[in-house]
Amino acid sequence: MKNNTINLFRVYGIPIGVDPSWFLVFALITWVLAVNYFPVEFKQWSRLQYWSVALMTSVLFFASVLLHELAHSIVALRYKLPVKNITLYIFGGISQIASEPANAKSEFVIAFAGPLTSLVLAAIFYLLEVVFRGVAPVFAMTKYLALINASLAVFNLIPGFPLDGGRVFRSLVWGITRNLRRATEIAGLLGHGIAFLFILLGVWQLFQGDWVNGLWIAFIGWFLENAVVGQVQHQRMHDLLAGHTVEQAMSRSCVMASTALTLQELVDQYILDKGERCLILMKGDEVAGLLTLHNIRQVPRDRWSSTPAAEVMTPITQVQRTSPEVGLEQALEQMGSDGVNQMPVMKNDRIEGMLTREDIINYFHILRNLEK
Repeated sequence: MKNNTINLFRVYGIPIGVDPSWFLVFALITWVLAVNYFPVEFKQWSRLQYWSVALMTSVLFFASVLLHELAHSIVALRYKLPVKNITLYIFGGISQIASEPANAKSEFVIAFAGPLTSLVLAAIFYLLEVVFRGVAPVFAMTKYLALINASLAVFNLIPGFPLDGGRVFRSLVWGITRNLRRATEIAGLLGHGIAFLFILLGVWQLFQGDWVNGLWIAFIGWFLENAVVGQVQHQRMHDLLAGHTVEQAMSRSCVMASTALTLQELVDQYILDKGERCLILMKGDEVAGLLTLHNIRQVPRDRWSSTPAAEVMTPITQVQRTSPEVGLEQALEQMGSDGVNQMPVMKNDRIEGMLTREDIINYFHILRNLEK
């Protein structure tokens, strides 16, 4: 989702963006409001009124979702946790907080801030609904927004990890056990159960003939199940990689080649023959740059034999690099934020080795097997 995000603006230094899937759900909500919801509630309106009020309501709804996520993020910043971005997407919104809270209390406060904000918004819109009862368009919008914000708060308080309620539950277990990993495993088990219940409910509604709600609820259950698995695995990787450095997982046998070679020569000699996916290019005794499959794919195949590697490589001054003493988890996060799959390991401007995602995953599997 991150690679496709369309960045819009910043709030408190936090990049705010939308995933392409957001446009689909925005259009769907607007259509449902204009065609199915408002015509039932307000039969005397014109077609233009239905669509204009529906459009404004959708905008305010997603503004509410953004405020929900901003509440998480601003509280996280208060606890000195960096926030990478906030993204609106098909299921609402997500705040990318760079690291786990330091203790159970901060986890609880950060997690609860979102639903609390939605409840406050629901109360505000309800008051506006009462005040503007005689002004039909405003009354219609505020009535829907009060209901949807209250529903958003209730849904997020379901104790299914990694929903806000699941994180609140994890913080309580964490506070009791004093063990974040154990708390994550327990919250994960509850999350699996709730995801399974959503899927069952969706399937039941399908058998009742309610295809739209059945498919949507089952899809939410499937999404929650995948999110639980991802969060639990992430926590386990975090725990196992803690204290381990790049030096322990990197490959020390770097494959080096000359910048004078053509792409075709490099493909034949190193990529096809030896299975290499990344080459360090040398100009004399100095490191000149890095050549990856991505670089090669930018050049049409019929030009490989006439294109020197130096023309398409990434110069060493632009290459994202790491150091032997850097923590493995930090290196993995850097790869994710920089959008790369490998980094040269350098010390005092000398190449010590190469670190790839595969190296980190293989090292994680070794640690996991040793733990068993």
